[in-house]
Amino acid sequence: MISSFPLWKGEPAAMKKKIAFALLGCMLLLGILALIKWMQVSTMMAMSRQQPPETVTTFQVREETWESVLTAVGSVVAMQGTTIAAELTGKVAEIAFEPGSIVQQGVLLVQQDISAESAQLRAAEASAELARLTFERSKKLLAEGTIAQSDFDTAQAQYKQASAQVDNLRALVSKKTIRAPFTGQVGIRQISVGQMLSPGDALVSLQSLDPLYVNFSLPQQQLSRIRTGLRVRIQSDALPDRSIEGTITAINPEIDAATRTVAVQATVHNPDLLFRPGMFVSVTVVLPEQERVLAVPATAVLNAPYSDSVFIVEERTTQEGGAAEKIVRQQFVRLGMRRGDFVAITAGLKPGDIIVSTGVFKLRNDQPVTVDNTLTPTFTLSPAPPNR
Repeated sequence: MISSFPLWKGEPAAMKKKIAFALLGCMLLLGILALIKWMQVSTMMAMSRQQPPETVTTFQVREETWESVLTAVGSVVAMQGTTIAAELTGKVAEIAFEPGSIVQQGVLLVQQDISAESAQLRAAEASAELARLTFERSKKLLAEGTIAQSDFDTAQAQYKQASAQVDNLRALVSKKTIRAPFTGQVGIRQISVGQMLSPGDALVSLQSLDPLYVNFSLPQQQLSRIRTGLRVRIQSDALPDRSIEGTITAINPEIDAATRTVAVQATVHNPDLLFRPGMFVSVTVVLPEQERVLAVPATAVLNAPYSDSVFIVEERTTQEGGAAEKIVRQQFVRLGMRRGDFVAITAGLKPGDIIVSTGVFKLRNDQPVTVDNTLTPTFTLSPAPPNR
């Protein structure tokens, strides 16, 4: 027991040394792991700050010549249009038209019952013929001096009365034989065979569809720029892929005191008969002068309440390695008129500038980009959307 005491006495010191070395090793290992983790996090944060370049399509700003135009809204009016109505009381005996068809001037539309008038007309024509023969005989006898002047005057008056009676009955028959007053398209019939008509009862609408009038108004400030003969283009949201053309044929001589506008009328051709009276249309008056503008696609403009802007593509040298890269710079612009897919820029750009043409809402100032124009959409001044 005496010999084992010193050994037991030295064991705690050795154990403490081992524990100290173990703790030191653990701390060193933890430090190394923390350093590695910090380096990983730093690298990830640096990579997150360096976003990959955004792929964009571009458009080169160019100067173009545009038509100088005035725009307005108008209404289509038939050059000749009316609702055919009955003039006299009578029963419908025949309907001679097909609803929606084109009828020529003078073609029979509706025949009222004229059996009584026809019988009276035959009797009146016989009386008129007898009165005519009597008048001719009296003229010869008067020349021979065998009858008095009063007898001749009586025969002449009877002949005129009989002729007037015939004309009156023929007028009644004509009014009950309703014909197209002009060439046009008839609408939906509003009567039936056998129906009793009264004066003023509507029968059918008749409209001349080619050519047409288009009535619209322009501000009084534009009065000096318009004149008869100027070309106009007509479009309607009901026919987005169609347009018709014509010329200004009349300008009202007075200004509307309430709106300070002048009424203008254009005559347009409607060969396909697609535009109809009463239709709401957009009117474009083409002025003789031309305008030089800087045109860019409307999709290249980032609209904002404070100002409109575009993104110009520029090249700069990177600090790492001196390589060239493309970036975008936001440029505020002032917009002018719009034409089709394009908008005119009146301030902020110059010819030859390369701008981003699509997807500008996802860009920011000084953002790196790569250009890929393989999917660039087609921009036109007169887009024609498909008729779906």
